[in-house]
Amino acid sequence: MAVDTQAKPNGQGNEQVGYDLSLFFRLRMMFSAFWNSPVRIKLIILVVALFVIILVTAYVQVLLNNWNAPFYDSLARRDITAFFHQLGVFGIIAGSLLVLNVIQAWLNQMTALYMREGLARDLVNQWLQAKRALRLASSGLIGVNPDQRLHEDARNLAESTTGLAIGLVQATILLLSFIGVLWELSSGMVFKVNGMSFAIPGYMVWAAILYAGSASFLSQFVGRRLVRLNADRYSKEAELRFALMHANEHMPAITIAGGEENERRRINLDISAVLAVIRQLAIANTNLTWVSAGYGWLVLIIPILVAAPAYFSGGLTFGQLMVAVGAFNQVNSALRWYVANFGPIAEWRATLMRVTDFRKALTEMDDKTPMPHTLVFEKAAPGTMVWTDLEISTKTSDDATENGFRIAEGTVTINAGEHVMINGDHGVNRRLLFEVLAHQWYSGSGTVSLPPMDDMLFVPHTPYVPTGTLREAICFPDDPDAYDDAAVEAVIDKAGLGRLKSRLDTQARWDRLLDTEEQKAVGFAHLLLAKPKWIVFDDALEGLEAEVQAKAFAMLTELKDATLIYIGRSEAFMHSMSPRILHLQSLAPHEHSTDMQTPPETASAMRAGEKKASAP
Repeated sequence: MAVDTQAKPNGQGNEQVGYDLSLFFRLRMMFSAFWNSPVRIKLIILVVALFVIILVTAYVQVLLNNWNAPFYDSLARRDITAFFHQLGVFGIIAGSLLVLNVIQAWLNQMTALYMREGLARDLVNQWLQAKRALRLASSGLIGVNPDQRLHEDARNLAESTTGLAIGLVQATILLLSFIGVLWELSSGMVFKVNGMSFAIPGYMVWAAILYAGSASFLSQFVGRRLVRLNADRYSKEAELRFALMHANEHMPAITIAGGEENERRRINLDISAVLAVIRQLAIANTNLTWVSAGYGWLVLIIPILVAAPAYFSGGLTFGQLMVAVGAFNQVNSALRWYVANFGPIAEWRATLMRVTDFRKALTEMDDKTPMPHTLVFEKAAPGTMVWTDLEISTKTSDDATENGFRIAEGTVTINAGEHVMINGDHGVNRRLLFEVLAHQWYSGSGTVSLPPMDDMLFVPHTPYVPTGTLREAICFPDDPDAYDDAAVEAVIDKAGLGRLKSRLDTQARWDRLLDTEEQKAVGFAHLLLAKPKWIVFDDALEGLEAEVQAKAFAMLTELKDATLIYIGRSEAFMHSMSPRILHLQSLAPHEHSTDMQTPPETASAMRAGEKKASAP
């Protein structure tokens, strides 16, 4: 397939520009995807349920923190009756929290599940809209590893978004719940210095804010490179996985060519790139650990140190001190949520960046920039296909007219039921004509008037056999239920695959179990099922054994009313179908020798066939 020479730089640009898109823009894009998802109602119900559970849990945690005062005071008084009573109260509170935690854990998992379903289905739907996946593959780095973004990135984004969002809401609610408790306790803290007494309103609240704020600032400063490094890591990991998959898929050809050493070097380069990014990540995470772990250990003693002056001055009982310590820790944990989750947040932003860049590229695939030379497509009159002054460019740049070919016969009208074969000059990329008729290539000049696309069926040079059952492969792209068993079995027999009738509904990698000729036979069998009115072949008979070609022509003769357009050189098609011959002529002056690729006897036969077709 020809590649748009301007598309690749743009694709690379999309990958780089992705870093400049705002977080708000990315979140809005993802919200739009979920809002238009069929799982929207389920997600809303789960989010509301989670919010209620988190509120109730926060309330019970406040009760548990307040429980510290009577419990520790009973210990200080050595009151065994009050001690056992408070143990019973603790059992009720702890049991309630256990039930709430189990419910929340289930809701967390279900929310992540439905978020992944909504995101994955949205990305696949965007990717497999007409022509988008093919255009994306020619759009530079953004289209290199779509499988990574559709699978791993979508999973990571759904799971991390759920976990971080729930954590943020929970931390916010705990902060609002305990900051009031801590402020009230701070009001009773009276400090005595040199015989003077004074109180600082909200003393422990300000101490918690200062402690968590300094930790947040240092974490942001030390870990600022993590977002970019994680994005680079996901990209390099995807490239390595693709290299391994590509080598595995083509291992027979690599082995025959003795190319193992070459592939080993290529894969080792990808491994080195991954390891280099991981090394940088290791250094960045190690530096961040100095901050996170250091503040994590200090929190064991900081609240006691902060409240100690009021306790030793007699302003707090031992139980009240423990309540103040518990409230300080809850407020500090809520304020330090960002610090504790800086690494996961960096990974989440990196994944969000990759997914939104991918989705943005897909949604913009339909907004093609007008090319300097663009073909005009029109709906043809019933029963006709017309090419008016058709010239096809092999590039999309301004000098495209100097790199292409035209129909030598000028304006061409193909009527329903005709058989046409199209060959061309040496060096002419005939496949571009196939792509033009399939609405996959637009660069050129002239007008292409086509019948309805639903009436056309395209048979590519390289067959495609989807994964699944053999029945699905034969019916592809139609639904297998569209054809009854008798019809499917009949076309299998005619295609020479009768031995596989018993395995029609067997799940297998049929693209590996069947050789190339059998895969092409599957495609011809589908023609008999679909019975299209117009069939366009991209040199589909090339390389087939005479016996296989005979079966293919036998099937084509059953499609008596179908229009057959064969793009390529096939002596067998010419002799069996008596087609009208058309020529593709290079626009370059030095490439006008029509028969340079054709053996003398074939060229002579084609000219004779052309004269016969044009005779009155």
